[in-house]
Amino acid sequence: MSVVIELKGVERHYVQGPRRLTILNGADFSLKRAEMVALVAPSGAGKSTLLHTAGLLERPDAGDVILGGRSCGRLSDDERTAIRRNDIGFVYQFHHLLPEFTALENIMMPQLVHGLSRADAASRAEQLLDYMKIGKRAQHRPSELSGGEQQRVAIARAVANAPLVLLADEPTGNLDPVTASYVFDALEALVRQSGLAALIATHNHDLAARMDRRVTLLDGRIVPLESVGLPA
Repeated sequence: MSVVIELKGVERHYVQGPRRLTILNGADFSLKRAEMVALVAPSGAGKSTLLHTAGLLERPDAGDVILGGRSCGRLSDDERTAIRRNDIGFVYQFHHLLPEFTALENIMMPQLVHGLSRADAASRAEQLLDYMKIGKRAQHRPSELSGGEQQRVAIARAVANAPLVLLADEPTGNLDPVTASYVFDALEALVRQSGLAALIATHNHDLAARMDRRVTLLDGRIVPLESVGLPA
């Protein structure tokens, strides 16, 4: 399997008054095509910083992020935005769907921005909703959907432009265990079928155990979860 995204010696620091807070300290990591990796770490350990840096939302202070073979660490903001739009999908704990649009329209939106025709965007949106087993809810607005349905629409929207990598920050954190498992099933099927690479931050050890690998953050570095004596 080919490497889709790679972090090499990434550092990320924040200055708070006289203090310099080091979040990532020479972090190395790689993610392969069709691979699902769980990022399991306590709150405040730097999970969001890692996801934002990998997703080109934040620029590393040192080191590099290589996506699809392209070095991204020193690109301009416009170049990074274009790569994010084309090659990276994001899913958050809260779905952030646009409330005034239907499920179908929410998934069409990034495709229309990408330049697809309305007909093509609608067709792909319908396919994704069917794949996520919520095709019958296409014309419903987010407020008319259950939490699990909302999150499946959010996942479909994140992959609408066929990105190389999906970055998810607690995508099931707001759901009950049964619904969380159901949403994860849909996400896993999508990753396996499409060849997408996925890094998923989660506190849910049951879901983490179902992924290909589990990593955590220790002293600003990315290490196998098993190596720090936490339950895998």
